[in-house]
Amino acid sequence: MTFLDTLLSMLSSELMQRALLIAGLVGVSAPVIGTYLVQRRLALLGDGIGHVALTGVAMGWLAGAAAGTASADALAVPGAVAAAIIGALLIEFVRDRGRTSADVALAMLFYGGIAGGVLLIGLAGGTAANLTGYLFGSISTVDSLDVWLSAGLAVFILGVGLGLRPALFALCYDEEFARASGLPVRALNILVAVTAALTVAISMRVVGVLLVSALMIVPVAVAQLIAPSFRATMGVAMVLGGIVCVVGLSITYFHALSPGATITVLAITLYAGVAVIRPLLHRRRHLRRPDPQHLQHLSRVGAVRGYPADTRADGHARVASASRGARSDAPRRNTSRSA
Repeated sequence: MTFLDTLLSMLSSELMQRALLIAGLVGVSAPVIGTYLVQRRLALLGDGIGHVALTGVAMGWLAGAAAGTASADALAVPGAVAAAIIGALLIEFVRDRGRTSADVALAMLFYGGIAGGVLLIGLAGGTAANLTGYLFGSISTVDSLDVWLSAGLAVFILGVGLGLRPALFALCYDEEFARASGLPVRALNILVAVTAALTVAISMRVVGVLLVSALMIVPVAVAQLIAPSFRATMGVAMVLGGIVCVVGLSITYFHALSPGATITVLAITLYAGVAVIRPLLHRRRHLRRPDPQHLQHLSRVGAVRGYPADTRADGHARVASASRGARSDAPRRNTSRSA
């Protein structure tokens, strides 16, 4: 069977169609909220929420066993969503009002989430092996209900991330400025936390809770290397996230590999490649003429330090001359400077 035949077989498979659709939705929507988390230096928030979601999965197992549902994990995803939202709100509360620092709160969620999940899954009559699909992803088991649920959550995430982008950017850039501008800072913080929790919930089936943060952060890190603005960073990250998820999942169809691990390694490899190539493409940046705004900034600095205007102008001329490769054996002195 040729590669083309295998590719057509993959695209004609109903299971792979659902899996590719969910992977594309997750890949496009996860970097949207990840852009705000990176801007606020909360890149590990997804990990903390993911570990709490694992406890929610176990709680869903426990509730399903008590209710006698046909499938033991029928309530696992709803439990993960509820636990992720509660965990995100707790993290935001600790960050905003608590005496414990944010990194300590995240560490406590890391440990408590894993331990609580293993303990509760045992009480439900299962074993730690039952958590493997949620730890590392199990996109091959998705059904039509998962597709509709993922589509609804993705629409909500994209609506929040794109529709409220100006307000959320102001919040991430300077929270005090956003508050002074009249923005509802507390409500926006809660909205970001809840949206991050929903992102974790829909990404869990693709990459697993242990790798969910990578899908939110790594495409953004790649985009920051090549995009010139915040808006461009978000757009590039969305495109890269969708491509990485679809390509990574397609690779697992040809080779028996873990989808979550494949997608994550592919994204990190892309970041490493861009990080290596980018300096080579910009190696001559220092030969460019100086930015006029930079020269204006130097003028303001000189004014603050008490240098006369003509001295600062002479200094600007030297900077511009040096940037063009001109060298002077004897720098010109300014005779108007007072002793």
